[in-house]
Amino acid sequence: MNSPVHSRTRRPAGRLGADPPTGRRGGVRDRLREALRRRRVREALADLALWLFISYPLPLFTDLPLWLRAVAAPLFALAAPLSRRAPLAAAAVPAVLSLAVTPELFTSTFCPALVALSFLLGRRAEDVRPSIAAAVLLCAAGLVSALTLPGADLWDWFTLVTTVVFAGILPWLLGRFRLQQYELQSAGWELAARMEREQQLVAERTRLRERSRIAGDMHDSLGHDLSLIAVRAAGLQVSRGVDEDARASAAELRQAAADATERLHRIIGLLRQDTTGLPQDASEITSETVPELVGRTAASGVDIVLHQHGTAAAPDAATDLSVPLPPMVDRAVHRVVQEAVTNATKHAPGSGIAVDLRKEDDCLSVRVHNSAAPDAPTDAGPPAPESGSGTGLISLDERVRQLGGTFRARPTRDGFEVTARLPLTPEPLPRAPSDALIGPSRSQEQLARARRRVHRGVVNVLWIPAAATAALAILMYGFQIYTSHESVLPRGTYDRLRIGTPESSVAPRLPGYQYDEETRPSGVPPDPADTDECRFYRTATFADSPLYRLCFRDGRLSAKDRVARERGTRGRDDR
Repeated sequence: MNSPVHSRTRRPAGRLGADPPTGRRGGVRDRLREALRRRRVREALADLALWLFISYPLPLFTDLPLWLRAVAAPLFALAAPLSRRAPLAAAAVPAVLSLAVTPELFTSTFCPALVALSFLLGRRAEDVRPSIAAAVLLCAAGLVSALTLPGADLWDWFTLVTTVVFAGILPWLLGRFRLQQYELQSAGWELAARMEREQQLVAERTRLRERSRIAGDMHDSLGHDLSLIAVRAAGLQVSRGVDEDARASAAELRQAAADATERLHRIIGLLRQDTTGLPQDASEITSETVPELVGRTAASGVDIVLHQHGTAAAPDAATDLSVPLPPMVDRAVHRVVQEAVTNATKHAPGSGIAVDLRKEDDCLSVRVHNSAAPDAPTDAGPPAPESGSGTGLISLDERVRQLGGTFRARPTRDGFEVTARLPLTPEPLPRAPSDALIGPSRSQEQLARARRRVHRGVVNVLWIPAAATAALAILMYGFQIYTSHESVLPRGTYDRLRIGTPESSVAPRLPGYQYDEETRPSGVPPDPADTDECRFYRTATFADSPLYRLCFRDGRLSAKDRVARERGTRGRDDR
């Protein structure tokens, strides 16, 4: 009988080999679970702190009904975590509770929650349109209720708009500013990481170029030595006094040296190839002309066409380019066309390529234009920097500038264009500036856009509340002027009123607004004792003049007089 220990030692070998990977996978899963758990704990603690902050006025302010405070506490507990997934719905919770208390929206109990959740709405919501629409809808609904509901007043709507501006819109703008600031910081870190990757690519390219130079040196030195070996073997083969076996060995040695030289040439040629171009032999690159390059590219299935233009002075020589160009210019033209065609086939596959060569009296112009890729959007810009190291165009610019020419590569409305102008005269043209445009810097553009967004956020935080306050003040002042004008009781109407006239006959002759419909004007004498209600009307629109007082009892006009207010006291509409 096998013991338990024995049974464990006879476990299959395959199972033993599978245990360590399973353990590693389990460790990764455990770390992920631990990270997620910690994140959930942090979010739960943050939501708890938010709930405590927005709920602290509930036990302090006892002017609200107990049932409303009891309902508000669980609603706030729901709104705290809801602000992460649906911040607009969370911000609507204190707004609805405030409207349930007063149509003015302003309450000491629910305003802290409205401010906090409005800030989180601006901080966490990506789309601003629902938030703006909700604020406009709330103000519009308040205006409609102020104009239609009995007992409502436009002053309530003014208070509602003021609360929306300072307790809703202003915190929302601050949240938007914080979000844009965070995006700017993220863009900065992303640009820093991209710069590090670009530096690594440049360093790698530099190492590859140095290895290529070393390979070229090896090719020159070893090729020369192998050639000498082949020459000496050939001399040994034909020398006198050597038997047939020695001649056969010398012939084999000469052939081996020749084969080694050819293989070395091919290997070094492969090492010297540009990794971004089409695979071709180094000897073909050196001797290949632009028409041959275009023909070979077209043979590979690329839609490419070559146009050669000349001047009227020498049309033939310029058209067929039969007149040899200076070696460095000829090489530069080939490199410009090759790099432009390579970039076009790489970044815009399937696009049409047009190569234009224009030879003038003292210079040669090269233009390579490719249309946008068939599956690319019409507003697509140049390829992203991540798609290549970006040093090919830089090296072309340096090569052209060394010859006294100018180089430019830029996106166009329908694709991308590379142009170069190379002098043919012995004296070079003026050198292009060292900061010649090679193409727009996408990182700088992104950083500039992020800064503009943050700048707009700061400006919005400043001007939107100021503009809303100014517009509200103008509107309130205009409404005050209107109510002041409409609360004036003409002297002739006042004189025609008789004591004992029914209120139903007096009311149609009175103005549409009273001096103050909600509070008693300060500084006026006490009302008569035998009255149920007294109404006050202005004697003039703007003057701080006496008021007309009309008192009613049992539905009839019981008293009327002209009362003067004490100096320095004003009603609500004069504030």
